[in-house]
Amino acid sequence: MTKRLRWAACLVFFFLLSCEKEITIEPRQNEPLLVVDAEIEDGLAPVIVLSNSLKYFSTIDTAQLFQSLVRDAVVSISVGNRFFPMVFRQVVLANGARLGFYTNDPTSSQPLFGTIGTSYTLNIQYKGQTYSATTTIPAVVKNIDSLWSRPVLNRPTSDSFRILMGRFTDPPGLGNYVRYFTRVNRQEFLPGSNSAFDDNVIDGTTYSVAIDRGVNRNFPPEDRDNASFFKIGDTVTVKFASNDKATYDFWRTWEFAFQSIGNPFATPGVVLGNVNNGALGAFCGYGVRYKTLVIPR
Repeated sequence: MTKRLRWAACLVFFFLLSCEKEITIEPRQNEPLLVVDAEIEDGLAPVIVLSNSLKYFSTIDTAQLFQSLVRDAVVSISVGNRFFPMVFRQVVLANGARLGFYTNDPTSSQPLFGTIGTSYTLNIQYKGQTYSATTTIPAVVKNIDSLWSRPVLNRPTSDSFRILMGRFTDPPGLGNYVRYFTRVNRQEFLPGSNSAFDDNVIDGTTYSVAIDRGVNRNFPPEDRDNASFFKIGDTVTVKFASNDKATYDFWRTWEFAFQSIGNPFATPGVVLGNVNNGALGAFCGYGVRYKTLVIPR
């Protein structure tokens, strides 16, 4: 390139720089939306957490999250022609954490508990609006046949971490949707980072797969390299939950959106809830089975 061409290229470059314009985008300030996090599991009482959505650029802490809870809604669950009123309850845990949710009235002589094969409709009245969502606890037709563990590949023999393996049999016929959770020793059940699955690929087969340790999405793992593994001596319980397609679609799209946060190259996703009238979230039903393994040496 001649000296004259170089100078011309530089002039064009500086000209383009001078044409830049700073653009400030002000997000639209919408009214908060109702957020529904509700579930009913076979043998257990329903748990319904209602909150107001927060602004995208809000600084969120535990106090603000607790303040966003909705305490004054009228909530009920209907089963056929029967209606079960729900009441707001607040529980303070040993560590000082506060939980607020709707569930059965403790004074009721006929409380509601989940039953396999039953459909439930959640009804919410809040600020002059009515919201509803329906879920079903399906029959548990897919079980965990067995659990075992194996060493992590390319680790020294003294390594204490193990991969949990499970063997499953999927009955013929599409439409078996599941979600899984794990509990280590006496800790709480936590869902896997990818916890929702269908049977499009494995329909009617028996297969083995690694089961990742469940994650607490409120806190990043301290040891990322071993976050999906278990340790020798751990008592691991796998909670295997059958659910309907609406529940599967919600968690499948929610987990995809969660994992895409902060990734500028990710495809924007829409979380598919099952609550009507513009509310966010879902009402989920689970038919649950458990299997436990003590991780051996």
